[in-house]
Amino acid sequence: MHYNVPQFIDIEDTIVGPLTAKQLLWLFGMGAVLLLIWFVVREKGVFIMLAIPIALIFGALAFYRPHGQPLVKFIAHALFFFVRPKIYIWKREGVVRRAAERKTVEKRNRVIERKSISQKEIANLAKILDSENEILNK
Repeated sequence: MHYNVPQFIDIEDTIVGPLTAKQLLWLFGMGAVLLLIWFVVREKGVFIMLAIPIALIFGALAFYRPHGQPLVKFIAHALFFFVRPKIYIWKREGVVRRAAERKTVEKRNRVIERKSISQKEIANLAKILDSENEILNK
């Protein structure tokens, strides 16, 4: 039986034009924040001074992908890096090296037996494979 294999599973589906659902939600969030600032701040100059950085931040959250991952995920990984403790587990080299040396000695001492196959056995295998192939194609 043949099954369809999903392709492009790492690409998000677009909803409106080239925008994905996450990008659309970030843009709606930006619009809501800017609308809220518009009603709080009555002066146009102050609103524009506040709106430009907010629009840049939300635009970066929606569209910028450093190293192929969303900016939100990138920022979360950076925060976890600074917050979580850094632990280094010391691995003793001597024990690992000795075990590796034993394996190489065992490999050297092992005798490799080669199985010989006659031409008749090869012909029989080819005949079996050809007959199974004909059965599958029917």
